[in-house]
Order: sequence, then structure tokens, then C-alpha cells
Amino acid sequence: MSSEADSNPRIALVCDWLTEIGGAEQVLLELAKIFPEAPIYTSQYRPRSATKFQGKRVITGRLNILPRALRKFIAPLRAHYFNHLYLTGYDIVISVCNAECKGIKVASGIRHIAYLQGPPTQYYWGMYDQYIANPGFGKLNWLARFGLRVLVKPMRRSDWRAAQRPDALLANSHYVADEIKRYYGRSSQVLFPLAQIDQIKLASQQVKAKDIRQIRQELFRGGDFYVVAGRQVNWKRFDLAIRACLETGENLLVIGSGPENNSLVKLAGDSSRIKFLPKYDGVGEIVKYYRSAKGLIFPSLEPFGIVPVEALASGLPVLAFRRGGSADIIRDGANGLFFPEQTVDSLAEGIKRFNVAQFKHDQVVKSAERFSAEHFRKNIKQIIEQ
Repeated sequence: MSSEADSNPRIALVCDWLTEIGGAEQVLLELAKIFPEAPIYTSQYRPRSATKFQGKRVITGRLNILPRALRKFIAPLRAHYFNHLYLTGYDIVISVCNAECKGIKVASGIRHIAYLQGPPTQYYWGMYDQYIANPGFGKLNWLARFGLRVLVKPMRRSDWRAAQRPDALLANSHYVADEIKRYYGRSSQVLFPLAQIDQIKLASQQVKAKDIRQIRQELFRGGDFYVVAGRQVNWKRFDLAIRACLETGENLLVIGSGPENNSLVKLAGDSSRIKFLPKYDGVGEIVKYYRSAKGLIFPSLEPFGIVPVEALASGLPVLAFRRGGSADIIRDGANGLFFPEQTVDSLAEGIKRFNVAQFKHDQVVKSAERFSAEHFRKNIKQIIEQ
């Protein structure tokens, strides 16, 4: 690049899809704030669902004509789209990738940095067996299983080739970095994603003692309770939290919604110890529940895990499954505890060991600060300048 380009590089951003706002989209949004002139290339864009990107220059292709609901069905088409997307006229391209967009091609002299938001495309690699067992397509599970079994070998080859194209790979946790090395044979640099640390800390400061008493009284007649939060999908294992709390006699508030909601409600039965909160009104309300709880249960094997970071930022210690991104977030005995196996017995034993009095509120809050937007901005700029 020229000296002028070095000081003011022409940057393009890429993501798999923009049909909702999840963790990867939050990272992309922050990058769009850092580089406001950068266009965003993606396969599908729905402005009404991804409202925070309105006003940005979002560039799509033919896949955008397909309904949003087909997103899970079109992985081979999406791989084909990105594998044939050729970008020119930029100095740096940053792809924020959950699945296929790392496979883009760039002209000679363009530096492509792929920031992987999870392990190598999980339905081809590490979680293939879980997807075969429960693809998540309801009555069409049989068709999804058939398609995945037929296509998995050629798609693995395609996915591996795609992962060799970027000049540099970033991983959002050390767990993801290990998986990248295992399946793609490449080294990667760890860059933690960002959470809404400042907003949560501000909201937490506004929670009063009377708010906490009111929430506890309304939910469990003044009793302590645990929280499990997030999208209710099978691999997040909310069922473990419900079963373990029923076994140990602990109260549990299940926050969120998703395709597993009906089965979780059925699992809880008529127990007064399990309550559900499908919707909440933004950061301010969920922080009130975090401040009122004794701990967050995090039973998932996740690449990173924004939920436990946001809980810590509010001062709530976390009881987490030891594997995955939680190993980068939890300091055993300082801001939470680990349970070693993804089983009811292991989690129940962790609940019995969990003593909220051992955790210092200020220390728990401080442990989340390294996942702030300020830290993310500083680190991504250093990477780009390398």
C-alpha cells in the first residue's frame, strides 16, 4: 500500500448474513462504527430485522431474493456465493464469519483478515453429530439429515479451501483458536469480541434495593434464584439448568425464547421453582434481574459467550461449563465457578458448591472490563496496523 493508503486504508467489511442482530452482527456493527466509510458485503440483508445497519452501504447478491426463513437451508448456495465473490479496489477486507464468508476472493495486494466468531463451520465439523441428531428443522428434520449426509464431504472440502484464502485468521476465543488449528491447520490470533459493558454498568448503578426486593418477591416470594438466559436452542442445554435446579431445590428464572421453549416449559412442569421470562425491555430490565439473582448458570459449550460477560458486568457471578469460551471469561473462585461435565449431576454438584458470599461485587464487575468496546477498538486497530 502507498503511504497515503497506510494512514487511511480503503476498507470493506463482509459478513455471512444480516437478517438479525446476534453476537457476530454486534461485532460487525462496531467495525462499521470504527470504519464508517466501509461498505458491507453479505448474502442476505433485512433492514427491518437489522435496523442498526440502516444508513450503511450494504451490498448483496442474488441470494437476497430468497426468504429469510430459508437461511438455514441454503448453506451450499451461500458457500458458492462467497467463493465467487471477488473484491477489488480496497486495501483491507475484514470478514466477520460464522459460516461461509471467509471464502471470498480478493485482488492481489489486498489484505484479507477473517475474524471467526466460532469454530470451523460447525455443521460440517465439530458439531456434525449433534446436527444430525437434531438439525433444528422440526418436521423437516428428515430432509435436513439427508441433505447434510449427502453434502458433508464435498462441503468440508470446500470449507477447508475457503479457510486457506484469508491472509490472517482471528479467533474470538482460545477455544476457537484451537479448533481452527485442529480442522483448518492454521494458526490464529485471539481477539475477544465486545459486550455492552458501559451500558450495563450504568444500568446496574440505577438498580435500587427496592427493585431487587420487588423482583424476588414477585418471582419466588422473596427467595434467592439463579438465572439462565439466551436463545432457547437445543445445543445451549438449558434443560440441564432446569433439571439441576429441580434436583437441588433451587429457584431458576429462564430468560429468553426460541424453538426449544415448549419442551423446556414441559420439562419444568408445574414446579413453582422454575419461572419463564420470554421477553424483556432492553438492557435496563435484564440488568434488574441479574442484580436480583444469586448467579448465572451457563451450561453451554459456546465459542465465546456474551451472556456471561454481560452478567459479570452487572456484578453477577457465573456457574459455567468449563469448556469453550467460558475458559477465557471465568476465573474459577474469583468471578464464578466451573462445573467439569455437561451433565445434570455435574451441574448439580456445582450448584451445591456455589456460595455467592465468596465473590466480591466490584471484582466481578471489573473482570468484564477487558471485553469493552474500548478494548476491542484498541486491539483491532493494532491488528490492522501490523
